[in-house]
Amino acid sequence: MKILHLEDNPSDALIIERGIQRQGIQAAFIQVRSPSEYSEALKAGGFDVVLVDNNLPGYSAEDAIVEAKASYPEVPVIVCSGAALDAEVAASFAAGANDYVLKDHLWQLSAALRRNIKSPAPVVAPPQAAMMLLVDVVQKLSLARGIDAIVDIVRKAARQLTGCDGATFVLRDGPFCYYVDEDAISPLWKGQRFPLETCISGWAMLNSQSAVIPDIYKDSRIPHAAYRPTFVHSLAMVPIRSYAPIGAIGNYWANHHECTPQELMLLEALANTTAVAMENVEVYQNLERQVRERTRELQTVNQELEAFSSAVSHDLRAPLRIMNAELDMAREHAGVLPAASVVRLRDSTTRMGSLIDDLLRLSHITRTELYLQQTDLSEIANKIVTRLRNAEPQRDVEICIEPGLVATADAGLMSVVLENLLSNAWKYSSKRERSRIELSSYRDSADGIVYRVQDNGAGFNPNQADRLFKPFTRLHDARQFPGVGIGLATVQRIIQRHGGEIWATSDGNTGAQFMFTLGEQT
Repeated sequence: MKILHLEDNPSDALIIERGIQRQGIQAAFIQVRSPSEYSEALKAGGFDVVLVDNNLPGYSAEDAIVEAKASYPEVPVIVCSGAALDAEVAASFAAGANDYVLKDHLWQLSAALRRNIKSPAPVVAPPQAAMMLLVDVVQKLSLARGIDAIVDIVRKAARQLTGCDGATFVLRDGPFCYYVDEDAISPLWKGQRFPLETCISGWAMLNSQSAVIPDIYKDSRIPHAAYRPTFVHSLAMVPIRSYAPIGAIGNYWANHHECTPQELMLLEALANTTAVAMENVEVYQNLERQVRERTRELQTVNQELEAFSSAVSHDLRAPLRIMNAELDMAREHAGVLPAASVVRLRDSTTRMGSLIDDLLRLSHITRTELYLQQTDLSEIANKIVTRLRNAEPQRDVEICIEPGLVATADAGLMSVVLENLLSNAWKYSSKRERSRIELSSYRDSADGIVYRVQDNGAGFNPNQADRLFKPFTRLHDARQFPGVGIGLATVQRIIQRHGGEIWATSDGNTGAQFMFTLGEQT
């Protein structure tokens, strides 16, 4: 094959010549660097294809195309450019160019030559070159750590291995084929989804076998209407993984082409390697997720250990000090305790018992297994509210519980969450003449469900919001609002174990809002 090559940059000319040779194309180059040399070479003739650079000084690709086509209308002209601006590409094709390729993607030249030269045999890459390329792809896939990286590697490699005009990467998405990405001379179906039963990629996945179709309009498996707007005439589709396929790789040709056994073998090898890479990514991501979960659990355990140390050194010692002081007083008064001392002893032992119970509850929640099921949060909340009203029937409290709040969660632990949040709302709104408590939900920006408990009570200092969920931390005077300060820490631990998060807002005067999520809820 003889190629007339117009290129004013000697380095680019050499790179292009070597790139074509590496693709296994046996070609002799007639190199010209200026418009005048180009015109002389056109007069001399004796070439099979014209390869022109874009935007030589004072001489555009359109000028070169028109001049070549004027003398040799049947000889294909291919533009090889450093850029692909839409206007320049359109102008080149309007002038009569047969193809347009980028200097940074020289492997596309083999496909361009295959499309435009009558005898494609010389441009087929030799088996050893294809195998070397496949080995390189396997190495790249072994280092891929995400599906995006795999897709990018595979869609390019699929074209390079066979010299086709387009390649697409398809994933199975339930009952649909999802066309994730593509590398083609013109758009195909990137980003679209089709039912498995209606497209050839779905056929390859459902039947766990490859499909080679020389003429798409003679095959009943092809949805012809979907292909008519495209350049596709022939195709090969191979499933990703031979058992329970998880996707497919498609190769497309603009002209009649029957995928050879060697090409099909290369594509199937690429697909099998892709399957291994995707499984490796899944394992890697699972390990990363487990590490994150274990790290979070260790952080939680450390926080709980710190809280326990604080409870032992301060909260549990406080009632002990009171009891020791009262007992010392009893010894001084011949063992007789005043009534007030008896009350203080009883209060101290009760407080110590509450602290111990709360510590045990927090420890139990850390270790207990989750039993996820459809849980009616509205029903749980109504039962809690009934108990609160029965305990203080004299209070005037307006309570609004949104009906039909159902979540996939552990019913027992969600009872603990709502008991704490609603009880806190009841307690901290007790100073209001007319209290109001509400349990509701809303959708966040990612369309996830957020549950909200709000009241019109005392609220809290917004600057101390980060301390709310620390064990044994209180933002109010215990004489005004009694408690040991472990309830919200327990709530946070339960929410985290469900894969969610909890946060709170307040202006410090007109109540508080506690919002929480429960992982993926629809």
